Amino acid sequence: MRHLLLWMARNRWLKEHLPRLPFARRAVRRFMPGETVDEALAVAEPFRAHGIGMLFTRLGENLADLGEAQEVADHYHGLLDRIAALELDGEISVKLTQLGLDLDTDATFRHAASLCEHAARIGGAFWIDMEGSAYTEPTVAMYERLKAEHANVGLCLQAYLRRTPVDLQRLMPLNPAIRLVKGAYDEHAAVAFRKRNEVDAAYQSLAVLMLPQAAAGELRLGLGTHDLELVDRIADYAARAGYPKTCFEVQMLYGIRARDQVRLAESGYRVRALISYGEAWYAWYLRRLAERPANVAFALRQLFG
Repeated sequence: MRHLLLWMARNRWLKEHLPRLPFARRAVRRFMPGETVDEALAVAEPFRAHGIGMLFTRLGENLADLGEAQEVADHYHGLLDRIAALELDGEISVKLTQLGLDLDTDATFRHAASLCEHAARIGGAFWIDMEGSAYTEPTVAMYERLKAEHANVGLCLQAYLRRTPVDLQRLMPLNPAIRLVKGAYDEHAAVAFRKRNEVDAAYQSLAVLMLPQAAAGELRLGLGTHDLELVDRIADYAARAGYPKTCFEVQMLYGIRARDQVRLAESGYRVRALISYGEAWYAWYLRRLAERPANVAFALRQLFG
């Protein structure tokens, strides 16, 4: 099922036609409040009431020209202004291909640096999303370049990639901000772990490796997962080591485990909800379905009304 869903995410014909169907638009509401920034900001208040921060991302990936990259950068600058006006604990997360990584790395750097500066002015962070394994090296390299000038830049790392432990060792001297996820792309076995127990073990190992530096305030650690059993194991390890609950942040998607997000926040953990929006949701949505069988069951219920 996972491989089928990831194949569907890549299929151009399905990408063009499925998003038009009413059941697909109903189902995607499970994971995103809507396609506009207004809809994304409209759901922020309940999170604020529970002390939960927000991480906003406008869906989209590869671009055809640098004019589109400018439009994306302008959009995020406008979003940062609105986050500040609403006095939200809100940050942004952006794919570098949205800023032109395929077209001009220097232009991409300039856009990203400008967004870092803007986010810093309102007291927030600029996060870089990770994409497929072909983009891992240029993304890590861009992060290193940005981190040399901007303290408030964070990076998503994927636990299932076999190279990630080396990438993490490379980045830890920079006092980085890391959002650790399992990984949602269909990668070859030579590149990534494909069995669930291997991915979970890699995730836990990487998180535990970062905990001492995170507890010392030298690394910001976000656990980007809905696997509560895995979060509990990492939290238990941290507690036994004497680290405070605030040494890491649990980051979950809007619409998933909402009650658990509130419970964790009320228990003293830092929690941040990832609020995605935008018209380019098809491939992103299929990858979310591929992550958990329960997500597929939800989508099928929408299919049958």
